[in-house]
Amino acid sequence: MACRLPGARSPEELWELLRRGDNAISEIPPDRFPVEEFHHPVPGTRGKLSSRYGGFVSGVDEFDAEFFGISPREAARMDPQQRMAMEVAWEAFEDAGLTLEQMPGLTGAVFMGVITSDYWDLQSGAVDELDVHTVTGSTRGGNAGRISYALNLSGLSVALDAACSSSLVAIQLAVQSLRAGSCDLAFAGGVNLILTPDHAIGFSQGSMMAPDGQCKTFDARADGYVRSEGAGVVVLKTLSRALADGDRVHALIRGGAASNDGHGESFMAPQVPGQRKGLEAAYRDAGVDPASVAYVEAHGTGTGAGDPVEIAALAAVLGPGRPADRPLLVGSVKTNLGHTEGAAGVTGLIKAALCVKHGWLPASLNFTTPSPAIPWQEIPVRVCDRGQPWPEGTGPRRAGVSSFGIAGTNAHIVVEEPPPVPQPETPADGDGRPVLLPLSARSPRALAALAGRYRDLLRSQAAPLGRVGAAAGVRRTHHDVRLAVVADTAEDAAARLDAFAADGHAEGVHTGETDTAGPGTRHRTAWVFPGHGAQWLGMGRDLLAGEPVFAEAIAACENALRPHVDWSLTAELTARPETSRPTAPEPWSPQPAGR
Repeated sequence: MACRLPGARSPEELWELLRRGDNAISEIPPDRFPVEEFHHPVPGTRGKLSSRYGGFVSGVDEFDAEFFGISPREAARMDPQQRMAMEVAWEAFEDAGLTLEQMPGLTGAVFMGVITSDYWDLQSGAVDELDVHTVTGSTRGGNAGRISYALNLSGLSVALDAACSSSLVAIQLAVQSLRAGSCDLAFAGGVNLILTPDHAIGFSQGSMMAPDGQCKTFDARADGYVRSEGAGVVVLKTLSRALADGDRVHALIRGGAASNDGHGESFMAPQVPGQRKGLEAAYRDAGVDPASVAYVEAHGTGTGAGDPVEIAALAAVLGPGRPADRPLLVGSVKTNLGHTEGAAGVTGLIKAALCVKHGWLPASLNFTTPSPAIPWQEIPVRVCDRGQPWPEGTGPRRAGVSSFGIAGTNAHIVVEEPPPVPQPETPADGDGRPVLLPLSARSPRALAALAGRYRDLLRSQAAPLGRVGAAAGVRRTHHDVRLAVVADTAEDAAARLDAFAADGHAEGVHTGETDTAGPGTRHRTAWVFPGHGAQWLGMGRDLLAGEPVFAEAIAACENALRPHVDWSLTAELTARPETSRPTAPEPWSPQPAGR
């Protein structure tokens, strides 16, 4: 999984932000639009927005177009949402340990939630400047199609607009597609950027924007939400396939459902019956007892209309059968980051995955006085208003993730802690065996930056050098600009990478460039055996003992030879001088002409 959110450019940074209880809301930056021109503190003031705040991602005007093979002219016309979606999808692709060489043999699908297109609004006013790149760069479908193009994915590629539940609906559809066998893996998520004041002005007319820019979810002071931006992508496989592939699993999706409220009090008002029906369907699909869920990452925007409805539905479905001393805990990442709209559902899912993985529940912020519109004394539901360990004695750590939108579409996903995944055996750090660490990028500058990140990884002792080297060798795409480090310890490798990151060269770091036909080009290695005089007794002994892949290949060769020879290939490779089968080379003579 990968994300780019206010105050966090990765899931790891998001987790640290949540653990600290940080609030990433800020004033609207001047590079978006002149807030003073549009702001008025009185909600409902015609043509004005009532909040001068939001959650913003820095650097949305930046894009490594060359990495994706996109011309500067096309990149300038592309919606920054498309650009961010591509970059975050690539980061998720790498986090999943996938390579471009694998993609032609797999069916990969893409499901992306996206509900706004501010960049088109900015460009469409200059009619004389419109071209084909403006059109293709502004379609909402491009947010999915660009990912399929960049990663060479041949499965279904679709952008979804279900209002604020879009990205969680996208994840639910991806799960269904995997279960149906329509794809081998799926990329799902959402993206949202705020480039104009238009939507905020419209919502301000309905008093939906919190003037102080804070989502006061489930609190008596709840007076609206704050708009935010970001992107998130998760890579999904069936559990059986992920285990067979030796993947690192962040979390398990047990099931889920999506529904609509149908006809209610008004088009925009959420409805308890509709949400309740969707929750019941989700837990039927997941095949688990709703009372086994300890925590729900709620939609939780902090509105007077939405909060009571959401709690009422959760209490009705997840409350029965729950021990009195173990109430359902609820919280909302929107109290930290704001409402990321098209990316809200996947943001909640990433938070929930981190919670079940680490066994910790971060505090839901801005909760001081429980909302009087919610009957707290009558229901087994409590707001997680302080950071705390996951409740003990509840079985597998299990959470729900909810999302609903202004068009009445609800979604709920059931998430569980990851199962244990056997790790491949790799040399332990410091066992005296040298380890090869290969790194590559698309440019020298990017390679230096990558070397710095691997230096930090090795010094953090998050994984032994042998495992890092193995992952870098077989679970990353190898680009044209390359380096290789051979080191005995993680600190030795980190020191050499540190020198390379600083100066572009270092002792013990070997660099070079390849000339390939493009991303995903497959190269094959030829092993040449020149005959007599180029080998010696025991030359393969250590390799056979220490490299399982080599040992498997030799075993296969021995099986193939067995019907034709009366000696053992393995025995010869492991033989000592006193036990080796004596051989004498046959004299060589040229073949007659014509043969």
